[in-house]
Amino acid sequence: MAIEETKTLVLTKRKERSPAQAAFRQLLKNKFAVGGGILIILIISVALFADNSLIALITKQEIKPLIAPYHFAKTSFVDNNAPPGGKFLFGADYLGRDLLSRTIYGARVSLSMALVASMVSIVVGIAYGLISGYFGGLIDNVMMRIVDYLYCFPFIIFVILMQVVFKAFSRRGQATGLMGILIKANSQMGGMLFLFIAIGLINWIDMARIARGQVLSYKEKEFVEAARAVGSSDIRIIFRHILPNIIGPCIIRETLTIPAYIFYEAFLSFIGLGVNPPTPSWGIMISEGVQGLRSYPFQTFVPGIALTITTLAFNFLGDGLRDAFDPRLRGE
Repeated sequence: MAIEETKTLVLTKRKERSPAQAAFRQLLKNKFAVGGGILIILIISVALFADNSLIALITKQEIKPLIAPYHFAKTSFVDNNAPPGGKFLFGADYLGRDLLSRTIYGARVSLSMALVASMVSIVVGIAYGLISGYFGGLIDNVMMRIVDYLYCFPFIIFVILMQVVFKAFSRRGQATGLMGILIKANSQMGGMLFLFIAIGLINWIDMARIARGQVLSYKEKEFVEAARAVGSSDIRIIFRHILPNIIGPCIIRETLTIPAYIFYEAFLSFIGLGVNPPTPSWGIMISEGVQGLRSYPFQTFVPGIALTITTLAFNFLGDGLRDAFDPRLRGE
């Protein structure tokens, strides 16, 4: 009798655990996901506090804030291609600029791209998918045909073409009106604005399809039918009953896409269609280092390792979140 009461008590305690608590406990068991999360926190912290006096002491550089183009005051051609150690912990590039400080500030560009692209994808994609999936019928057909049409364009080629157009307008310098305002703002941001626009215009498509699929599944559930039966409006049903249920899976899915955004920025900067020099970007640093790869390999390895570690950290964290929040993978 005592054994049966003990089993009942254990089962009761297990049932009291919320899905979020169970997912968090499962996430903590994934060492790679925890390690990735810790690395991401460290990278974000270093990028945010790069202007701190301690970081400046380590890098021995004077660098202007994020919004203005980056100019390294304490540089000289005497220190060009300086090897790691001594004055420069990770070495210097061909202009005598400290690689460590440029790598730290390059993290700001990559993380900014990941943040902006993810926010655009979540906001636009979920809103688009909600409207299409909930109302269905002709609205759904038209909206999804637009998405299918956009899928005809290869993503990276479309972004490259957009950047070529933006760069052409910037070089001419004679644009007025909205384009003139955008060009001025893009120059003040070191070329990041056009990069945000180019990637943001197309990266929401996958999220829209995922959100639509989630909505089609939830809008036939009993709690949604009950809300309709008591006279709830469509807006209330969408924001009170459907959106809270689909936002979690969508955010987790977007976490897995963040490494792709970082690679897109690095790739575009590598081929000269990303941020404007001398704004530090890992792609620009790798491109400049490749030219002297045999003689000064550290100029490529330093930003390359930073890019690899960052993308791996986001991949590990995204995989861990997906496994933790999927009941089927938890055996439930």
